[in-house]
Amino acid sequence: MKPIPTLLACILSTLYLTGCTSAAQHQKNLPQAEEKKMTVGIVQAEIREGMSQADVATALGSPNLVTKDKDGIETWIYDKVSTEYAYSSSTGGISTLILGGGRDVAGGGFGNYSRSSGATASTQRTLTIIIKFKENTVKEYTYHASSF
Repeated sequence: MKPIPTLLACILSTLYLTGCTSAAQHQKNLPQAEEKKMTVGIVQAEIREGMSQADVATALGSPNLVTKDKDGIETWIYDKVSTEYAYSSSTGGISTLILGGGRDVAGGGFGNYSRSSGATASTQRTLTIIIKFKENTVKEYTYHASSF
């Protein structure tokens, strides 16, 4: 009987790989903040001079602050702030088992390498809308939005 080549007979290896993802790849996989119900686009599309207070309330909901000055100008202020946090992580590694035998290779061994990575993201958005009413209809409106 012819012997099996020593290299093939002596080395059996098991390789285990898991999701080894870099921090940069995690950053790409983080969900992007979706637009919330209250947006500049909604203000631009829905709010018009001459609209009634009821129509504004239907489009934007209740304001955060309502004031009225001495000239009878009622002001509605919408002040919205949102913060989103996201975190993504993974760990992974390689494990190798080498079994040896025969006259050219003695013993065996075990090797292990592991690593972990992750990424975080934080986004804050603000939207302030100021609507002035005269005789219960929109006289003028302004808004300011920021994202950082």
